[in-house]
Amino acid sequence: MTPILSKPLRLSDLPQRKPTPFRLVPDEGQLEALADRMDVDVFRKLRFEGVLKPGPGRDWTVEGHLGATVVQPCRVTTDPVTTRIEEDVTRRFAADYTPPTGDEVEMGEDDDAIEPLPAVLDLGDLLEEALALAIPAYPRAEGAEEIDLTAAPAGAAPLDDDKVKPFAGLAALKARMEGKEDREE
Repeated sequence: MTPILSKPLRLSDLPQRKPTPFRLVPDEGQLEALADRMDVDVFRKLRFEGVLKPGPGRDWTVEGHLGATVVQPCRVTTDPVTTRIEEDVTRRFAADYTPPTGDEVEMGEDDDAIEPLPAVLDLGDLLEEALALAIPAYPRAEGAEEIDLTAAPAGAAPLDDDKVKPFAGLAALKARMEGKEDREE
């Protein structure tokens, strides 16, 4: 999918010895399109700025900062909730990196920020990815109370957290047995 604010950069065309600054600030139409794509009410502000740093070797690193103000409905009351997002974004693009494969893959500490080196890097893709990860999944309006969603068949008591814990019964049994032992001594 093409990013709303596409900013493709051919890495081989960039200076190989000094950082290249960037700044992406969408116009009003792009903000509306992003809001539709991200399924939020509105973006009031959005900017993504930073630098692309060459090296080591043929690798590149993006160090940026994402700032946004997003309005979305509260998941409890549906009232509008305004959230300010301030996120540092770092991605390393390695020329010799191959993503691990297999059923069980152990990820290193920084592996989630390393990607294979593309010929063309679209900063708009990076902006949208970072934004999607930063938007609150379940925004809540101030003062919104939890909704109690308990259900049970007629005549039965609804299950609560204590009843569905697998070792709750054993803990109660242990407590009773320890109480008996204390009395026998």
